[in-house]
Amino acid sequence: MAAHHTLLAALLVACCIGGRAENLGNIGPVYPIGEQHFLEMISQRLRDKERSGELRRLEQQARMRGIDAVVHPRPLSGLQPGDTARTFYYDPTFVLDRNIFDDKGHLLFAAGTRKNPLEVVSMSKHLLFFDGRDQRQVERARALIDHYHGRVKPILVGGSYLDLMKSWRIPVYYDQQGLLTKRFKITQVPAIVSQEGLRLRIDELVL
Repeated sequence: MAAHHTLLAALLVACCIGGRAENLGNIGPVYPIGEQHFLEMISQRLRDKERSGELRRLEQQARMRGIDAVVHPRPLSGLQPGDTARTFYYDPTFVLDRNIFDDKGHLLFAAGTRKNPLEVVSMSKHLLFFDGRDQRQVERARALIDHYHGRVKPILVGGSYLDLMKSWRIPVYYDQQGLLTKRFKITQVPAIVSQEGLRLRIDELVL
């Protein structure tokens, strides 16, 4: 039995690497590569859509969606109109997780250093968060801006900041992706953030 296996193995090796090459024929149907035909099909469809005017219509729709996303950003979730007054504080102190060097390689601040930005720079304006889709909040925001003689930075969490800028003729901002409201843990609007010593005071206001 062992001799039979050895002979069979030798024959297989001889067939694979020895002897002259032979044409064994086609094992199955052979098809041409279809990728070029697929690309040509796509090009033809685009040409058809261009001739019919559909391509221009699709481009205009995409452009209008882009403009609308800028004019009316997606409103932030998790924020409610103020129904209970709440005051709390935020400490902006942070701890460095690495060494900070100047352009000459000299150590400025070592890792582990605690720093409060309010020790260096003070807030020049109050931060006012509100929903521009709620007329009550818009009116309250306008009253607060007047009360603080314009020393307020209005920041929307919903609605069109461009519409308010045209109406109020002052810069209006938007809390992109809720970065600030999440950092300050604001859950109700309108809310106003003010500096109080080396902390930030957050007042969620009742409408």
